Amino acid sequence: MTREPEETVASKITRILAERIVSGALAPGEKLRQDHIAAEFGASHVPVREAFRRLEAQGLAVSEPRRGVRVAAFDPAEMREVAEMRSALEALALRHAVPHLTPAILAEAERAADAADRCRDIRSWEAANRRFHRLLLAPCGMSRLLRTIDDLHAASARFLFGGSAAAWEPRVDVEHRAILAALRRGDADAACATLARHVKRIGPLPRRARVEQGGYPLFG
Repeated sequence: MTREPEETVASKITRILAERIVSGALAPGEKLRQDHIAAEFGASHVPVREAFRRLEAQGLAVSEPRRGVRVAAFDPAEMREVAEMRSALEALALRHAVPHLTPAILAEAERAADAADRCRDIRSWEAANRRFHRLLLAPCGMSRLLRTIDDLHAASARFLFGGSAAAWEPRVDVEHRAILAALRRGDADAACATLARHVKRIGPLPRRARVEQGGYPLFG
């Protein structure tokens, strides 16, 4: 019987645990038990440890001396850091993607923006919003940069889902349209500047978090 490669197992464990953390199924501070996770996935401890390392790199888990690995807590400073990093890195990716953006890609991105505007719940909005950003950034062809941005999107989603879903309000995202309009008229500077502002400022944070953070600092 052919064994599944260890790297593939580690990727699967990372993906599933990340989904549980982002969705709130695994709460902040909850211990990630290596033995239990290895048994659940029928894996050795090697891919589980690799998955833990990846989750730490994504900011979803922390390793503590004598306490093992736990789900990372929410940190307002980290929220601001994620927003700043996304602003800089997504603008960089878009700058490199612009020469490769076709009318077909822009049309698909507009459909993703339309889908986001029609979403009635926060999780479907986040998925559509992420698709919009990914469609515009992927043509940059910079795989390491895109992986980093994906990790930051996961962190943004976790902060977003960590609040009350009842605070969600459907809305039309005018900045998505402004980014597309700038790209269609060939104004890369305006598109990148709008995107940089967008990911720092826009975001339907729960009411309590909006008060604590002084506005809408991220989640565009």
